[in-house]
Amino acid sequence: MNRRTFIVSTAGSVLGAPFASSAQKSAIPVIGFVNGGSPVGSAYLAAAFRRGLKEIGYVDGQNVTVEVRWADGRPDRSQAIVAELVQRPVDLIAAGGGSTVRLAAKAATATIPIVFVTGGDPIAEGLVTNAARPAANITGVTVPTTSLNAKRLELLNQVTPAGQVIAVLANQAISWTEERANEVQSAARAMSRKITILNASNEHEIDAAFATLAAVQARALLVSADPVFNSRLRQLVDLTRRYRMPAIFEWREFVSAGGLMSYGSDIANGYREAGVYAGRILGGTRPGALPVLQATKFEFVVNMITAKALGLTIPQNLLVRADEVIR
Repeated sequence: MNRRTFIVSTAGSVLGAPFASSAQKSAIPVIGFVNGGSPVGSAYLAAAFRRGLKEIGYVDGQNVTVEVRWADGRPDRSQAIVAELVQRPVDLIAAGGGSTVRLAAKAATATIPIVFVTGGDPIAEGLVTNAARPAANITGVTVPTTSLNAKRLELLNQVTPAGQVIAVLANQAISWTEERANEVQSAARAMSRKITILNASNEHEIDAAFATLAAVQARALLVSADPVFNSRLRQLVDLTRRYRMPAIFEWREFVSAGGLMSYGSDIANGYREAGVYAGRILGGTRPGALPVLQATKFEFVVNMITAKALGLTIPQNLLVRADEVIR
């Protein structure tokens, strides 16, 4: 059973006056959907965004055009992609899949409406100053990701025998901040667990990191929250199978593809909500009148087929806590 809920961070109606955008040049509005991932691992997010638009009456190819751009896990591409869309110009920008994409969008325009999806704190990230009333031309959805690494470590700890090393796959080029490192290190100390950090920022470095698992004596793996890793879903799941490595991921999609466990928000629903917001803005609502949405429920998914293949026994107390068990 899935328990997924999104709440609005402020009560009451959020309908506002029409938002005047200098980008409205054609009869059919154009949305620029920009994501730091790749279509291989993240196409379902663009599909979820379109579902949200459809709920408001906007159908891609009929009365709205959604132009999708992917950074393919390369932060350096974000500015150029956003600049291209601003020059076009588009009527709205939907930005997600890494802070570089979101911040590039905000820096590029103060007039074109922006709807973001973020895994962190939108205030700390510099996107808005007030989540309840974001003002200006930007609003969006918060789907916590990076702050959940300690919780993922706790869950993985329960299926890993005491004394064994847990490896953490991290992208120090984008998301592995000192704060995130301290969070996971503190959690590991509380569990009397030794961890080792393996850095990777592209597909070749991911392969290399897995090749070192035996050398560092790791017996389990935490794949930290990162847009690059999300874009390499198939590669990561295949590698955990090849190395027979119990692993926990950020999103349920990894578990559906054959990963062992995941703990996180319903990211697809977050993008659907962003699509709803985009539709409302195209219909005349000011972005600043729409409070930033906050995910408040999380889902824990376990793949028992994978557990059996790995020869793992999942404790019953974990199974009863799971929102979904794949058998």
